[in-house]
Amino acid sequence: MNIPDKDIRFPIEHHDKLCFLKNIITNPLIKVGDYTYYDDFENVENFEKNVKYHFDFNKDELIIGKFCMIASGVEFIMNGGNHLMDAISTYPFSAFGKNWAEAMDGKAFPNKGNTVIGNDVWIGYGSVIMPGVTIGDGAVIATKSLVSKDVPPYAVVGGHPAKLIKMRFSENDIQRLLDIKWWDWPIEKITRNIKHLTKIDIDSLEQCV
Repeated sequence: MNIPDKDIRFPIEHHDKLCFLKNIITNPLIKVGDYTYYDDFENVENFEKNVKYHFDFNKDELIIGKFCMIASGVEFIMNGGNHLMDAISTYPFSAFGKNWAEAMDGKAFPNKGNTVIGNDVWIGYGSVIMPGVTIGDGAVIATKSLVSKDVPPYAVVGGHPAKLIKMRFSENDIQRLLDIKWWDWPIEKITRNIKHLTKIDIDSLEQCV
């Protein structure tokens, strides 16, 4: 079999604006699955620059599954961008130390946990993903969406803030696809059955299991 190399940075020959994302990541708090790609109009190194307010002391992770498609200009806002809300002022006095160092005693900045992107997720150009959001397997995020809430598997969402546009499949078929988890198959098996992944025939896909 002649299978694309998951460990190569630039899988399309003579094209350095699209990369297999895991192979350019340097931040240990960003985890990316095999064959997920990022496309950037200028430089794929922009990806980590677009993960905003990602401070190591917060220990929040950006976790992205396999076979995802992330367009240019997508931004992830992490928990370091959160400010105290249950107070008169949202100003982060304690961050500047000195006589302000104890301003946050007994309190903590909001932390909504890890941001988790499932498998086979398409995130359209210029979208923004807010802290702690989970986007389910097979979901589609329309161009320039602001995703501030969890997105169900195989949902299409869009807007500012993003709202459900439609479900890609019936509830029963979504569960079938989630049970199949084709993205976890050995790559040789995926390769043999790609024709089933490029058409809408869940019955045939199930027979490959």
